Amino acid sequence: MTDTDVAGRRVLLAAPRGYCAGVARAVKVVEKALELFGAPVYVRHEIVHNKYVVKTLEAQGAVFVEETDQVPEGATVIFSAHGVAPTVHQGAEARRLETIDATCPLVTKVHKEAVRFARDGYTILLIGHQGHDEVIGTSGEAPDHVTIVEGPEQAATVTVRDPDRVVWLSQTTLSVDETQATVAVLKNRFPNLKSPPSDDICYATQNRQAAVKQLGTDADLVLVIGSTNSCNSLRLVEVALEAGARDARLIDHARDIDDTWLADVHTIGLTSGASAPEILVDEVLDWLAERGYAQVEVVQATEEHQHFALPQSLTSRKSPPHGTET
Repeated sequence: MTDTDVAGRRVLLAAPRGYCAGVARAVKVVEKALELFGAPVYVRHEIVHNKYVVKTLEAQGAVFVEETDQVPEGATVIFSAHGVAPTVHQGAEARRLETIDATCPLVTKVHKEAVRFARDGYTILLIGHQGHDEVIGTSGEAPDHVTIVEGPEQAATVTVRDPDRVVWLSQTTLSVDETQATVAVLKNRFPNLKSPPSDDICYATQNRQAAVKQLGTDADLVLVIGSTNSCNSLRLVEVALEAGARDARLIDHARDIDDTWLADVHTIGLTSGASAPEILVDEVLDWLAERGYAQVEVVQATEEHQHFALPQSLTSRKSPPHGTET
């Protein structure tokens, strides 16, 4: 490879990217529980939607299950960052499970909003993806009052009990633009539609999308590090294409990159979803540098300083003395 071959090749590195405060907290919850209780520690569903994180925690002794009835009676179970419905809490209590709730505080906020609006007699139009863990948990807070709306097309046909008592809430990891398009249709149909007290789409989702919009205008190819079941990562691919990137791809690891994607590519945008650790970004940067993309420029949309404390049930406990069993 000659100097001429690599001239002009660069990487635009998005900031912010990667772990949000809710994901960092959830992963730390599992690690702390393993430290306090020892393996195995059971986790209902993937703690966050990232294959690397799940496999890493499994290697440390975490056991991921689909439902609480797979957890031995009396054991400890952690609820994932996406939140769960009240029925899941009740099922765990019936099995005498010790529960640790790793739900992101921003998701918990939406749960509380659903409970309050249902109590006040509102029909809740929950904008989100049917079957997503977070949507299942939120709708479970008020199942008789929640109708899931997946996009503008459903917004155009959804029916409600009382058009004057309607509120919209949303899954926290959606595309900002996608959500607002759905809200616009709903507002046109229901002029008295009430909005949540604050924007439900989380700060991290918005910030990562803003950074991708900035680099997408200059990138020939945007690589988004994240797993296929990560909604916020999938949205970053869409945002990159909408921003003008010629191509955008979702990858779990550097080894997923196909060399043919780099044909006639001078500028690569790189970001990672809110559940992807920074080690995966470093691996991709190394892989790209080996192929001539050694120049890295940071595209800073904003700075983040958010931090969520661990659940009190963990911070009030002390680690066992070294070498003792729990």
